[in-house]
Amino acid sequence: MTTITPLEKLTSPLGGQVIELQQLDYDAGGMSLLRTRIREKSRFTVFEIDPQTARLWGEALLRWAQTQPQPLPQAQDPA
Repeated sequence: MTTITPLEKLTSPLGGQVIELQQLDYDAGGMSLLRTRIREKSRFTVFEIDPQTARLWGEALLRWAQTQPQPLPQAQDPA
């Protein structure tokens, strides 16, 4: 049996894709894996990666995000 632990759930504001991150731990032991599930309407993409690949991917995402202009904060309407 496998233990699945939810980690994060994000929704992309532009396309509406739902991205779920889950940790997979197998009863037989071994390393934990990171499962990424992307739901786009009725279509699912699911893949599982090891910790080293997750680290490299995460670092690449951060490098890209840091090169993008930051959105201006939106003014709050007084209530």
